Amino acid sequence: MEIVFSKSAARMLSKLDQKTQKRIINKLHFFIAQKNPLRFAEPLKDYKLGEYRFRIGDYRILFDVENRKIIILKVGHRKEIYKDC
Repeated sequence: MEIVFSKSAARMLSKLDQKTQKRIINKLHFFIAQKNPLRFAEPLKDYKLGEYRFRIGDYRILFDVENRKIIILKVGHRKEIYKDC
């Protein structure tokens, strides 16, 4: 599988501190290196936010899956990620 960031998700990630960015990127690479990365994902009930989410500490990565690509839609702290929708 391949990871693709939307423009807004890349912007959200860049606003985080370096240590958190590195942790998130490393964990995403770990997930896609597995045979079935979706076993680490939780399906979302509200599909306006995306199909799935990864949990990385206090951060959430909301994403869709299309043609063996994980399309990252939002990156943020768990307290703020579900707001604005």
